[in-house]
Amino acid sequence: MSGNSAPSVTVDRLLIVGLGSIGKRHARLARMLLPDADITVLRHRTCDDLEGTGIDHCVTSISAALAYRPQAAVIASPASRHLDSAIPLARAGVHVLMEKPIASDSLGVEKLVKSAQSHRVILMMAYNLRFLSSLQYFRNAVRDRRVGRVLSVHAEIGQYLPTWRPGTDYRESVSARAEHGGGVMLELSHEIDYLRWIFGDVQWLTATVRKQSDLDIDVADTALLTLAFQPHMSEQPVIVSLNMDFVRHDTTRRCTVIGESGTIRWDAVAGLVEIFSEGAAHWDPLMLKPPERDESYLAEWRHFLDCIVSGAAPAVSGEDGLAALRIIEAAELSSATGNAVALGDVAPGRFRVL
Repeated sequence: MSGNSAPSVTVDRLLIVGLGSIGKRHARLARMLLPDADITVLRHRTCDDLEGTGIDHCVTSISAALAYRPQAAVIASPASRHLDSAIPLARAGVHVLMEKPIASDSLGVEKLVKSAQSHRVILMMAYNLRFLSSLQYFRNAVRDRRVGRVLSVHAEIGQYLPTWRPGTDYRESVSARAEHGGGVMLELSHEIDYLRWIFGDVQWLTATVRKQSDLDIDVADTALLTLAFQPHMSEQPVIVSLNMDFVRHDTTRRCTVIGESGTIRWDAVAGLVEIFSEGAAHWDPLMLKPPERDESYLAEWRHFLDCIVSGAAPAVSGEDGLAALRIIEAAELSSATGNAVALGDVAPGRFRVL
């Protein structure tokens, strides 16, 4: 669905779980797309600061939220509390848009996925980068073999945590605290999701996950991963190096693919896809579309609402969220043991690595 018009589906009662920065964004976009909907927030604190949020009501318990009988819900609470609300909502037949990551560890996530399936509700992950036009273009170019067979890939994401959310104390953020499901891999798991989207399932990986800086946080701020993706059983694995951090001052999100007949790279910050073809003397731009503030989030919302009315499977499923989480757990295990880890060898549960 394109354009800025409201989707052709009506959600009369919407629940938003959590009202941090991402919860407020979802409330604003929901009000934009569903101007006549009744919107209620579930939060475990006072409800006296709702002015200007677009939210009509506030409840402080999951039982009160269920009594409200929402048709759809957005889970935007800390990852460590996602399942506490998502599972009861799915069992009540409520469609769920889940902020990333799906949970802070994989214990219980299969229960959520099965509940959504058995109650025939949409369970969609909010990996909004998949709806970014520059990444969609890049994926299509790679999969269309614009640079031939892929030989290697380098992806990187970095942003300085203290300046990430202006006006807030980074030390109190979800990103900074283990109890909330923080840490560099969970908070920046978009990278893991979009790499799976482009290159297929991960077969094995090695990782180093550490707290490298003097930031006042109790989670890892740097992760260096080498991942083997298996796009097709008949092909060699695609080896991807992935660097993730909370310490880089020059905000960066890039992916470079080296192929048999050239190199193609995506710069998310600039909205640029460019190619260096075999025999060329310079990079040639293929696409330049700087991202607008709400572009990918609005596209994500429209897709979620369209899935509700059509019953179609979402582009980013609960299974995708679980797959990303299992890769994170495998990376933590690899970092803790110093060994390569096959994805099938990881039992559910999270290793905490500093």
